[in-house]
Amino acid sequence: MQQFFDFPITQSFSFESFVPCEGNAAALRFALRIVDPSDSECLLYLYGPPGSGKTHLLRSIAGNNFPYLSLREPATPEQLVSIFCNAGGLVVDDLQNMPDDPGMRRSLWQLFNEFHTSGRIIAMAGATPPRELANMDDHLTSRLLWGLVAQLDTSNDNSRRMIIKKVAEDHQIRIPDDVVDYILATTSREVTALITFFNQLYRFSMAEKRRITLPLAREVREMSLKERIL
Repeated sequence: MQQFFDFPITQSFSFESFVPCEGNAAALRFALRIVDPSDSECLLYLYGPPGSGKTHLLRSIAGNNFPYLSLREPATPEQLVSIFCNAGGLVVDDLQNMPDDPGMRRSLWQLFNEFHTSGRIIAMAGATPPRELANMDDHLTSRLLWGLVAQLDTSNDNSRRMIIKKVAEDHQIRIPDDVVDYILATTSREVTALITFFNQLYRFSMAEKRRITLPLAREVREMSLKERIL
């Protein structure tokens, strides 16, 4: 069986590499506002399903200037405070994973209050709107609605098509429309799944020194399915 060659692909988190589309235009616009020194807005909350671009925008906001924390990774109240001690911005992702821990709730609320009072940047994200987040301090939930709030939704085919083409451009190749249509028809609607399959297709085309075509995409899909079965 032919194997996929694992060429390293480094994901770049920047506003320039973000793929703007109908479902995330407001989120991108708001993210650019809070990093603009001439704009008075400094509070942003983003929500949407996995793979919709929330993390990309939060990491773009953080850049090399602020710490970034995802609550998918376990953290103690002490670690939370230590990470953002003296930081210029509070950037916290995956609030839907907030543990049912009074200490964490209290620490995050206190940090939020300190940053907001001092006018420093606060950018947070979760899978749901603020009021649907579990294990959050009620004060924090209310305060998140004070700033800019945007939903990200890249589930429509036009948005997904734009994402595939942008990822291809990042690899400095052009992908035929029939291949894009095939990927959309055979891959789940999650953006991460689209990108994963494209990366498989790209690596295989490089290893085999073959252009990306519809027959090649079908070949890679078939091999991928066989590997899952095995």
